[in-house]
Amino acid sequence: MKKRELKVNSKRLNVGILGATGMVGQRFVTLLENHPWFEVVSLAASPQSAGKTYEEAVSGRWVMKNSVPEKLRGLKIKVVEEDFDEIVKEVDLVFSAIDADKEKIKEIELRYATAGVAVVSNNSAHRWTQDVPMIIPEINAHHLSLIDIQKKNRGWEKGLLVVKPNCSLQSYLPVVYALKKFGPKEVLVTTLQAISGAGKTFESWPEMLDNCIPFIKGEEEKTEKEPTKIWGAGCPAISATCIRVPISDGHMASVSVKFENKPSLQQIRDAIDSFPNPLASLDLPSAPKKFIKYFLEDDRPQTKLDRDYEGGLGITCGRFREDGNNSWKFVSLSHNTIRGAAGGAILIAELLYKKGYLK
Repeated sequence: MKKRELKVNSKRLNVGILGATGMVGQRFVTLLENHPWFEVVSLAASPQSAGKTYEEAVSGRWVMKNSVPEKLRGLKIKVVEEDFDEIVKEVDLVFSAIDADKEKIKEIELRYATAGVAVVSNNSAHRWTQDVPMIIPEINAHHLSLIDIQKKNRGWEKGLLVVKPNCSLQSYLPVVYALKKFGPKEVLVTTLQAISGAGKTFESWPEMLDNCIPFIKGEEEKTEKEPTKIWGAGCPAISATCIRVPISDGHMASVSVKFENKPSLQQIRDAIDSFPNPLASLDLPSAPKKFIKYFLEDDRPQTKLDRDYEGGLGITCGRFREDGNNSWKFVSLSHNTIRGAAGGAILIAELLYKKGYLK
């Protein structure tokens, strides 16, 4: 994957990663290497990794293409709960990629935020907590204003909690949102989801070779309901089928959208090409220069060729065809562990930093 050019900022915040040894934790580690705004100073995991160096803790389970960052190899692993006081003293911000029971994750993330730490979570535990914003930065950055209510509700001065949505819906929702002015009313979507979305590789999940599984527990509910919190009023009704496919990375979606005012193909192309990216003027280090790319070729996007578009933080789409009854259908794609997980969370943190929420 092409390495992104990062813009340097002199003020760097100390950052921790909770759940640093898992697949998403590893992705955080690689994406934050040499980040100009965030310095990783603390890595935390389960008690099984306590006292080990990071290199020792991920030995035999490192799944990233890049090697373990040299400056983090010797960093000693702390335990998420047992070493709480020590971690809180070290960091301004934590990224949460904890693998645990949902109620336990809720408790841990609130504990860190209450202690004055900014928490940006990859987990689903707090996605429906009323005063916690769930953000796709290019769609609903304005929802960060909910943090002011959150702080008032909870008596927090420095701490805050923000979550990113499920990886599945990020493969298609941005494209539908780019066509918002035409009044999308109903969305039928089938997602074809990579095995890394389950934290797996082909080595650890050989049953997925030459195989598809037509059910992913909890995914369809998340794919259908989470957009309502992100989009807000006027969100189209969504019906989803989520399928696990034998792909390492990249979630593809086959989508049909029924519109109130059916656009022409040219209007669709123009709307996507001119989508007003609200991050364009903020100069965020990880933000894609062009959020959504429209392919004219019939056989694009392709997972292997296009999942790393804009460093994995962009969305690609194509194959727009009329579907009758005021509908269009198309195919879209996103990188599930970058845009859909760690990279999306880092982009949220950059937005928080630029908007003055991280101090």
